Amino acid sequence: MSPLDKGIPNLRGQDGEGSVQVHQDPSTKIEGAKVFAVYGKGGIGKSTTSSNLSVAFSKLGHRVLQIGCDPKHDSTFTLTGRLVPTVIDILKDVDFHPEELRPEDYVYEGFNGVRCVEAGGPPAGTGCGGYVVGQTVKLLKQHHLLDDTDVVIFDVLGDVVCGGFAAPLQHADRAVIVTANDFDSIYAMNRIIAAVQAKAKNYNVRLAGCIANRSRETDEVDRYCETVGFNRLAHLPDLDAIRRSRLKKKTLFEMDLDDDIAAVQAEYVRLAKLLWDGTEPMAPSPLPDRDIFELLGFD
Repeated sequence: MSPLDKGIPNLRGQDGEGSVQVHQDPSTKIEGAKVFAVYGKGGIGKSTTSSNLSVAFSKLGHRVLQIGCDPKHDSTFTLTGRLVPTVIDILKDVDFHPEELRPEDYVYEGFNGVRCVEAGGPPAGTGCGGYVVGQTVKLLKQHHLLDDTDVVIFDVLGDVVCGGFAAPLQHADRAVIVTANDFDSIYAMNRIIAAVQAKAKNYNVRLAGCIANRSRETDEVDRYCETVGFNRLAHLPDLDAIRRSRLKKKTLFEMDLDDDIAAVQAEYVRLAKLLWDGTEPMAPSPLPDRDIFELLGFD
């Protein structure tokens, strides 16, 4: 029986208020790199945001590793131009004997030298995503692939409530939330803020702020941020070129340049520099459900 068939592994103790969490081996702590975890509502564009942000960091001269944490394993799709095998798939091939793996079995080079890993995940309704993330980081440590890395970006699947949500937070310095200028996205961000802050009681991770993605305006995002004490870090407009870049299996930095694409590239580079230089830890006060409806709801 594989580890993925044993239900939720390694549940020990409490994490936050009343939740039970997969605790990673302390020896797998990522050291020496700046680590960011990207969260947001499902389908909000986290993978597109993460991949372009990874390239922006690489354009600044940093050595970048992006880790996709979704069973769809499409986080690094635009970086590599294909769906790469997942760590879990590779482990299954060797009957879960990680000592048989080599770095080239699960690490792939993407655009501008960004290294790409897809952790994968258990089948729906089985196992725990936290285990998958933990095994991925453990492999990277064992193969010394984090020794020459400056930036690690975890692209975390949007709609999850198990340890798969929190596992990247055990490694991250800052959590970034991708949202849009609409009620559903901001509502999801409000709940993610509450969840991240609950985990931050036991981990070093802190909130950096949010990115308004695929949004013509930012008025609703800004109203929410002003109310709860949060910070909008960047604004990425609703451009058809962004949609087309994913269809072409490319990042925005590989698309034919025009004024709109140049502006978005510059915004990503500005964001990467902001995150690299360091952001003040945010401690917003998430709203109760009724209050957020009153703030953003419509008659």
